[in-house]
Amino acid sequence: MRKIKIIAHVSLDGVISPGAPDDDSEFANGGWTAPYRSPAGLAAVLELQGERFDLLIGRRTYDLWSRYWPKVGSSPMADRLNGATKYVATHRPESLEWGPVRDLGTDVIEGIRSLKASDGPDLVLWGSTSLTPMLFEQGLVDDVVLVAYPVLLGRGKRFFSDNVDPRGLEFVSSMSTPTGVLLNHYRYAGPLQK
Repeated sequence: MRKIKIIAHVSLDGVISPGAPDDDSEFANGGWTAPYRSPAGLAAVLELQGERFDLLIGRRTYDLWSRYWPKVGSSPMADRLNGATKYVATHRPESLEWGPVRDLGTDVIEGIRSLKASDGPDLVLWGSTSLTPMLFEQGLVDDVVLVAYPVLLGRGKRFFSDNVDPRGLEFVSSMSTPTGVLLNHYRYAGPLQK
């Protein structure tokens, strides 16, 4: 059985980063992670992501990444992302070109359940605000890594939406970078205990 790990770059007030400074207005101040990137941060992300994994991503992330990662040249991050099988939640599977790639089918949750129950490398979900609530609701999340940047953005798309039920997470580890980025690793513990 595969594990599902969610990784997200967030501000201290929970705004998610799309990674591109020219992304649309849904994301406030796109590209705000750039000044905080460092070799130590990249090494920590690579370690937490793992050497071998498959990607579980929404269509929006797939479209953003397919315009960038295949063109950047060889690097540990690019090689891992480009080489991973991408499992995409989409209504337009015929237009998927950045591979290896497969769509999750018309019933996304059932597709993810089948995928999780199969043999293969663990699944990494990079910051999908549409898939994350569904995975938590269905109890399919194993690990959460929040890469928290020392910024407050005030507005923008939140990683955890208001429709996510209260959940408990167990602390696994924390790392920091010289630029003040915290990489906090948690294991899913279930519904919030009161």
